[in-house]
Amino acid sequence: MGIPGPVVFVLTRQALPVLDPKLFAVSAGVAKGAYVLLDAPEPDLVLAATGSEVHLALDAAQALAKSGTKARVVSMPSWELFAKQPVEYRDSVLPLSIPTLAIEAGATLGWYKWVGRTGDIIGLDHFGASAPGEVVMAKLGFTVDNVVHRALQLLHRDNASATAVA
Repeated sequence: MGIPGPVVFVLTRQALPVLDPKLFAVSAGVAKGAYVLLDAPEPDLVLAATGSEVHLALDAAQALAKSGTKARVVSMPSWELFAKQPVEYRDSVLPLSIPTLAIEAGATLGWYKWVGRTGDIIGLDHFGASAPGEVVMAKLGFTVDNVVHRALQLLHRDNASATAVA
C-alpha cells in the first residue's frame, strides 16, 4: 500500500528533549494530523503547536497550571490530515468553545483556520534573524514567559468579550 500523498521529513537543528511515550501518547494521533498530547479537566484554553514548539507548549501549560489556568496541549503535525478527520474528532481536539493559542516558529498563514476568530498565534511572518538559536527564539518571543503572557491576554480578552455580550 502506497502513501496517499506527498511526504516530507522536517528536521530541526535544535537539541530537543524526547517525549516519554509512557507519559505522552506521542504516536496515538499522528495519523489523524492533530491530537491531544496533554489534557486538563475542563481546560481554559488550548495551546496548539507543531514540531519543536510542542515542548514550549508543554512547559507553558505547566507554568499556567501553577497559576490556576488549565491548558490542553495539542500536537498538530499535519493540518491536511486533521482537515480530513470527521468534524466530531476535530471538535474534540480543538473545541470551538475554548480559545486556542497556536505556537509556530514559522509563518502564521493558515493557523487562523484552526484558532478561529477568538484565538491567537505566536509566530513569524518575517525571516533573517541571526544569532545562537536560544537567543533568537527568546528575542522572537518563543519563551515560556511570553507564551504564558499571551495565553493570559487571550483569556482576558475572551472573558471581556463574554462579559460585554452578557
